[in-house]
Amino acid sequence: MADFVARGSPAAPITPVVMSGGAGSRLWPVSRAAKPKQLHALTGDRTLLRRTVDRFAHAPDLFGAPIVVCGAAHEALVRAQFAGDPEPPRLILEPVGRNTAACAAVAAYWVAGSEGPDRLILLAPADHLVASPRAFAEAVRRAVPAAEAGDLVSLGVRPTHPETGYGYIRLGEPRGEVFEAARFVEKPDRETAERYLAHGGYLWNGGYFLFRADRMILEMERLAPEIFARAREAVDRGRPIDGGGLALDPAAFAAAPSDSIDYAVMEKAGRIAVAPLDAGWSDVGSWSSVWENARRDEGGNAVVGDVLTIDAHGCFIRSEGPMVAVAGARDLIVVATPDAVLVAPRQEAQKVKDIVARLLAMKRVELL
Repeated sequence: MADFVARGSPAAPITPVVMSGGAGSRLWPVSRAAKPKQLHALTGDRTLLRRTVDRFAHAPDLFGAPIVVCGAAHEALVRAQFAGDPEPPRLILEPVGRNTAACAAVAAYWVAGSEGPDRLILLAPADHLVASPRAFAEAVRRAVPAAEAGDLVSLGVRPTHPETGYGYIRLGEPRGEVFEAARFVEKPDRETAERYLAHGGYLWNGGYFLFRADRMILEMERLAPEIFARAREAVDRGRPIDGGGLALDPAAFAAAPSDSIDYAVMEKAGRIAVAPLDAGWSDVGSWSSVWENARRDEGGNAVVGDVLTIDAHGCFIRSEGPMVAVAGARDLIVVATPDAVLVAPRQEAQKVKDIVARLLAMKRVELL
């Protein structure tokens, strides 16, 4: 890997590709199949998807018009997010979910054909929070020279605590303003996460990837040929939709193996770099995380909707229907929708995924 010291805007604006196909089941009962996490306003008055797309407008010299990849079933909800915008994002509609590797393959192939094979793509999750769009743009800007030279660049988030719910990236040798990626590591146990934090040479894998379209195509053809072949077929046989977007061919895309871009490509590719990201990032992956990122009152409570608290402290309380009253509670999560109520200690927020699994086993699909 060469040294990359230059900074500045890329030769052509980066095409952001926003992945909006996730389910967000850890935020049940609000996030559901019909309206997943990214289509809700969880920490303010804008949805996570809207905030993600708006982030790119803070650096118009760096980012071009975004593309949103979403489920075909959510097309109307996604379009409603941008109603009235002079230039709403183009949409790529997935007939079924096939994880992030197929999404990356579709994006690389479509952008290479429509905008040029050397166009830079930023693959970005739709459901994360970034407190500082300016710091985010600067991290991407530092990664541009490496990506233009042919590296697949991951944005690695500087860890703030020993998190066991994220994958990590071990930093290798510095190369200008990025680092070689020594290795990707799985979600660690608590002791290992504490060791990573003390070491200082590990970053969280934030799920953001910057690459040239043609470089991703080459790596997909080499490392995940079946995924790429089906993605290419889904694009070639797809149909145009309003706004310059594309509906992928259902049969071809459904035949693509389901895998993450991390496992399918990033952990195996030969030229991987890491650009540190320190921009107030959160994956908003649990109700506890929503509480951490929400405005709280003097008692440390974050409340949304018709809520009354008496002598409550450190609670997250949200109602999308009935009035919810909480008295004398500490560090509690209470989330009420018209047909379901969740109550859990805040430190047990990750167990929501177990509730969802149990409901699925009980065939309570009307609640999912």
